[in-house]
Amino acid sequence: MEKIVFITRYFPLWVISLSLLSLYNPTIFIWFSGDMITYGLAGIMLAMGLTLKISDFKQILKTPLWVLIGLILQYTLMPFLGWYLAKTFDLPTFFAVGLILVSCCPGGTASNVIVYLANTNLALSISMTTLSTLSAIIFTPFLTSLYSGTYLEVDSFGLFISTFKVVLIPIVTGIILNFFLPKLTNKIIPFAPPMAVVLICLIVASIIGQGKEIIINSGLSLIIALIILHFSGFLFGFIFSYLLTKNKIISKTISIEVGMQNSGLGAVLAKENFTNPSTAIPSAISSLIHSIFGSIFVVLFKEK
Repeated sequence: MEKIVFITRYFPLWVISLSLLSLYNPTIFIWFSGDMITYGLAGIMLAMGLTLKISDFKQILKTPLWVLIGLILQYTLMPFLGWYLAKTFDLPTFFAVGLILVSCCPGGTASNVIVYLANTNLALSISMTTLSTLSAIIFTPFLTSLYSGTYLEVDSFGLFISTFKVVLIPIVTGIILNFFLPKLTNKIIPFAPPMAVVLICLIVASIIGQGKEIIINSGLSLIIALIILHFSGFLFGFIFSYLLTKNKIISKTISIEVGMQNSGLGAVLAKENFTNPSTAIPSAISSLIHSIFGSIFVVLFKEK
């Protein structure tokens, strides 16, 4: 059990290390590609669903304002920043659309790990992740289509179907299994978080390995844009939520949730809905960058 906790607790370290290893030797990870990436994300969402109970949704009703603040910032601040940075850095179309796509994604389960390590409000983090993930079925396709329209025509319905398949179906399946087969799921649940960590690391490392040449040759502007995107998410997430709540712990939790995206979802949606495979690269690099920031903010935000 200690080994399982170790895998989950050091998630940022794994994703950073494996991403760098993939840049050094892509062949280690590029076998994990195609449908395996889609099924990998579905596995992550299933793992999330298995850890959820009907009672968890009551937590949203207990703190609706806090959850709503996080949701609004997630789907207003981040998509606008993604579009603005893509324009400011004059990114190539495939990078620009990929950046906008990942900025329109919900908060990821990695944020729950960072909130746990920072000892802030884990229940609130899980509530925000759950609501933003379920809301992604509507918001991610709509906002991606809205902000990417100046670059190319986006099939918003195709994005909706993809999001529905890899988000809603696995999560609902996990919740149903938890409800009807609690004894079985109780045995599986301890393994769900580390399984999610392994899968997201494989997805990120694979995409970075496949895009090694284009990242090295023309990825600097993209990397800077993503650094600004995530730093701004953390910073403004904290500032705006503190102005509204006057509560440091709640503001830190919302900040982490807003600053960290579900990069795995962005990568899968890019792979399934855009012809240029490089569109998925911003999502992979995003996971690397927000993991680094998350690790830094664990130190800065750590509650005694």
